[in-house]
Amino acid sequence: MATAVMTSLNTNSRAASHGMSDIRIRNLFIIPTILFLIVFNIFPLIYSLGYSFTDFRASSAAPANFVGLQNYRALLNDPFIWLNFAITAKYVIVSVTGQVIVGFGTAMLLNRDIPLKGLLTTLLLLPMMLSMAVVGLFWKLLYDPSFGIINYTLGLGSFEWLSNPDMALYAVAITDIWMWSPFVMLLSLAGLSAVPKHLYEAAAIDRAGPFYTFFRITLPLVAPILMIAIIFRTMEAFKTFDLAYILTSQPTTEVISIRLYKMAFQEWQTGRSCALAYIVLIMVLAITNIYVKYLNKVKER
Repeated sequence: MATAVMTSLNTNSRAASHGMSDIRIRNLFIIPTILFLIVFNIFPLIYSLGYSFTDFRASSAAPANFVGLQNYRALLNDPFIWLNFAITAKYVIVSVTGQVIVGFGTAMLLNRDIPLKGLLTTLLLLPMMLSMAVVGLFWKLLYDPSFGIINYTLGLGSFEWLSNPDMALYAVAITDIWMWSPFVMLLSLAGLSAVPKHLYEAAAIDRAGPFYTFFRITLPLVAPILMIAIIFRTMEAFKTFDLAYILTSQPTTEVISIRLYKMAFQEWQTGRSCALAYIVLIMVLAITNIYVKYLNKVKER
């Protein structure tokens, strides 16, 4: 019956007049998409994987020689690469934690009847709609020690945010928090709006306090969608390049993506940079897998 429905077509339709079945029409839409994904995603992925086992340099006309796992061993034994990973991990922790706190806190404030709620929510979503380059240049002006509004507002005088090795990474993280907290807020609002109202009413009848209501009702029910937001933001923060590259050039802000860029397009170690890209990919997949397993446990509760 299902096959008959799929292969049958209204005899009065234009497609039927050209002798086209439903399956053929479906394939006309699906096959180009699959070919597009193969050409622009899967093929470069496999191609770069092959280069990761060679000493290929894009700046040289010399042929690529197979070196096996030498690139991977050299990278994993390089202390500077592990330093880049440590900087990246620190950045991810600060950035994602800040986004969750600010985004979820803002969602809690907006999850009530307030005047101009729709307009206010739209305005709060504007930062994540801006270009990374625009945000980086905008915050570079805000951090400027001479005329930046941040130092003026906080009364810090001519404090160097981006030139200070100890503060530069936090400055980049603050910018990322400002830009992507609205994303966490949006997902949190969706989760908060789905919490049944009768649970809060029952808690009010039982004279439950706000802390009990939050930790026993709100947080457990919003946790799954909050975990999804954390997964997405962790993956993106781990791959951060634009903000850190535009805002500052301090060694303490050289996240792994910047190191990968320098290795590939400044040092022209193409084969080794491909190997580093796959190491990053494996780490991101491993972290994501841990989050997904925890998400499944949260859903089972």
